[in-house]
Amino acid sequence: MGKGDKRSKRGKLFKKTFGKRRMKPQTLAKKAKKAAAAATAS
Repeated sequence: MGKGDKRSKRGKLFKKTFGKRRMKPQTLAKKAKKAAAAATAS
């Protein structure tokens, strides 16, 4: 698992792509907001 591995975070950084292992900042913000809302609701 290194720079050539498309599935690792290091590989995603190297290829300048996003996915499950390396999400876009907007996606991370949405998930954090959703988790905060769920935590406050219960």
